[in-house]
Parts: sequence; structure tokens; C-alpha cells
Amino acid sequence: MLTFKALGALSAYPTEDLIAALPDIRAALFAEKMLTPPLLSAVDELIETLSSCELMDAQERYVDLFDRTKSLSLHLYEHVWGDAGERGQAMIRLQTVYKLHGFSHTASELPDYVPLFCEFLSLIPEKAARAVLSDAAPVIEVLRERLAKRGSPYAGVTAALVSLSSKTVDRAALEQITKGALADDDSFEALDRAWEEEPVTFGAGDAAKSACRPNAAPANRAAKAPV
Repeated sequence: MLTFKALGALSAYPTEDLIAALPDIRAALFAEKMLTPPLLSAVDELIETLSSCELMDAQERYVDLFDRTKSLSLHLYEHVWGDAGERGQAMIRLQTVYKLHGFSHTASELPDYVPLFCEFLSLIPEKAARAVLSDAAPVIEVLRERLAKRGSPYAGVTAALVSLSSKTVDRAALEQITKGALADDDSFEALDRAWEEEPVTFGAGDAAKSACRPNAAPANRAAKAPV
């Protein structure tokens, strides 16, 4: 299912390879017809935006959105548990699901990173992919609402992902996430809190420490494979 792979590529950090692959991504989305025309149009808006602007501008906009705004983090479990220990356990369970389906990836990104999650969904049967996606849909819907509020074309990608879920998004789950640790707050006080240096702790297992590490700096992002 190239649609999942295409949406994952579009939600990744812009690179020269991604920009070069945009015509193929567009063709795959329109050929597979998993999205409705309005959703295809919304995703195409992002493709047009990426195609028409300078790469450095696209990268700067991406970093401002997803790396410097914690409430828009593309790490799904961060919205549910923040830095709590439960996030590490959830990460291990997701990694186990990946392994059961024969999916492996480099250690450069955590398993709950949206582009990586989408790549996994593209490799499993459609029914299973939609069911797995339904568990993540409430977080993705919160991201969609926040991106739409900012007028970002990336809202189209998140809207497309939500539409592919096998279940309607649970409003109660949405409200819980919205009121959680990554509430959408752009005040200077919130930015200060987000960028405070986290305390160093000792004694945690290697898996837990790896699962809860901070997001990698933009310069260290691994390029995602284009469609």
C-alpha cells in the first residue's frame, strides 16, 4: 500500500531526495485511490508547497513546526505519556509488533515516529494496517487540529491518515490527549518549559533509556526512503 508510505514520506523532514520523489509520491496517491478527492487535494497542497519553495525554507518551516513545538511532536507516545515510564513500555510493545511482522529499522528514530510508523503500515495487510492505525488515530487527529489552526499544509497529511483508520476517532480520547502533558500552548512560558534541560537520572535499563531519549537534532535526521 503505497499510500501509507507516501504519507509517511511527506511527514518526514524535507530532503533533496524527498523533493525529487514528489512527482512519484503524487502519482502513487492518485493511482491507488485510497483517499477521497478532497483529501487528495489537501495532500496535494503540501506537495505543491514543497515543490515550489527553497529546500532550506521547507526545512526551516518543518523544524519550527515539529521540532520546536512540542505539542506538534511526531512521536505519538509523547502526547499520551510525555516522559513517563509508561512511554518506554509502550515503545517496547510497538517494537515487538514491528518484529513480529518482520519489520526492522535503524536506531536513528524511535518506533513511534509518524513517518516510520507509516512505513510499517505500508508493509502489512490493509485490514491490519487500518486496525493498528486506529489506536494512533486520536493523537493524529489532535495533530491535525493543531496544524489546521496554524494554517499548515501538513494538516492534509494528518487528515488523510485519520481517514484511513478502521474506527471513528474517540472524542473522549481526544479530550484526554488535548488536556495532557503536551497541551497546545505557544506562550513564552510554555516554550521555556519545553526547552529546559531535563535532569540526568541513573539506574534505568538500556531499553527504557533509549525509548525515552529526547528527539534527535534536525541535523542528525536520517533521510526517509522516498516512494
